[in-house]
Amino acid sequence: MSDSAAAPFRRPWPEWVTLATRLILGGVLLVAGLLKVTRLEASVQSVRLYQLLPWEVTAAVGSALPIIEIATGLLLITGTFTRISAVIGSLLMVAFIVGIASVWARGISIDCGCFGGGGEIDASKTQYPLEIARDTGLLLAGAWTAWRPRSPWAVDNWLFGPVDAGDSLSIDEDDKEPTR
Repeated sequence: MSDSAAAPFRRPWPEWVTLATRLILGGVLLVAGLLKVTRLEASVQSVRLYQLLPWEVTAAVGSALPIIEIATGLLLITGTFTRISAVIGSLLMVAFIVGIASVWARGISIDCGCFGGGGEIDASKTQYPLEIARDTGLLLAGAWTAWRPRSPWAVDNWLFGPVDAGDSLSIDEDDKEPTR
């Protein structure tokens, strides 16, 4: 394999972690949004069951949420405006964690509606700890991605190039390892 062909694979390990975190968070958001976007009434109903927002606001939030999830997921998967989309994805996770913790604390038994569905369920069928743990993991993925947005195969690499002149990677001819 020539040096130019191997260059994309010779990146510092944090960039590979970022690739994984942006793909995981982006994929989850994309799937969640796609499962809800064709059933906006169910999405609105799910938002209403949390009993956190005024009734009039829940229609707008429930309708916009799947679109925001899809857009943010696509941006993360493609690595476009990575830091901004990771912050948005992280804020969504914070909102979801707060919402789930809120219904759990108030004794409301609902399906979170995270991947479509939603609705009232028997208290024994709630999975609040698991849902909070999942969303916390996704929050950590978003935080990592926002902190270190550079990764392989990101549109940002073509749009913006190196973050700054001192941050570009070069190959040291003596040891063929990436250096900064």
